[in-house]
Amino acid sequence: MSPENQSSVSEFLLLGLPIRPEQQAVFFTLFLGMYLTTVLGNLLIMLLIQLDSHLHTPMYFFLSHLALTDISFSSVTVPKMLMDMRTKYKSILYEECISQMYFFIFFTDLDCFLITSMAYDRYVAICHPLHYTVIMREELCVFLVAVSWILSCASSLSHTLLLTQLSFCAANTIPHVFCDLAALLKLSCSDIFLNELVMFTVGVVVITLPFMCILVSYGYIGATILRVPSTKGIHKALSTCGSHLSVVSLYYGSIFGQYLFPTVSSSIDKDVIVALMYTVVTPMLNPFIYSLRNRDMKEALGKLFSRATFFSW
Repeated sequence: MSPENQSSVSEFLLLGLPIRPEQQAVFFTLFLGMYLTTVLGNLLIMLLIQLDSHLHTPMYFFLSHLALTDISFSSVTVPKMLMDMRTKYKSILYEECISQMYFFIFFTDLDCFLITSMAYDRYVAICHPLHYTVIMREELCVFLVAVSWILSCASSLSHTLLLTQLSFCAANTIPHVFCDLAALLKLSCSDIFLNELVMFTVGVVVITLPFMCILVSYGYIGATILRVPSTKGIHKALSTCGSHLSVVSLYYGSIFGQYLFPTVSSSIDKDVIVALMYTVVTPMLNPFIYSLRNRDMKEALGKLFSRATFFSW
């Protein structure tokens, strides 16, 4: 980063949510509640998996990492957004903005890879049950998580390093609730062709390919279970794929529209709303959709409450 870049723009202004001032208190309470639900719900998942030995399986190993990622993902943007809703001057330093963008991209990509790993785990469990313990051994699970972290770091680092080479001459107002990469590129007075090319290319690798793997995995899962000639088999197929694919569709649909095709949408308010869907809503829903509807998680939660009740007496 050149000294000229640093002296031209030292901070950015975040416009925040497109709401009227008298609505600030209502939305502050709403998003604070959603954030606390996200944090507490995912912490509960991690606690249950850690305490219950029956949950020490590959699926819940991935789920614990997904829960940690969702907490971190929301914590990158939501606390700053809540703080800005209570202040009049919504500024963020240049260095803080770049850091926020880095971690936002990092946890976005990590979410994608972890969801893909979970889809592969379910594919092996249902389509190859006799070989499940051989295929999904501990070494493979650790390898998949490690690769997910490395690829996510490489992706976010590439965007960050390219962004720091750009100049920001005068405009410093970001029409968003956080330091979004696409919004920052629009403020730059430098040539952003390379940045957009890398954003599209890396997006295909870390978003589109995992998404295709998820669809293929769940397709095989559905085809395998539907071959069982019973209503129970169909119900199991729907419960296995339906809830997962609903969150996947919400999460990936938002990302596709905003980051793979950043110049298509001209509505600033639409971009903010779409971003809130996968930064606030999806991490909050994941504990319910991925875990709390699961029988094993319900049993572990019952044991935890029983133990707490016993010790309280």
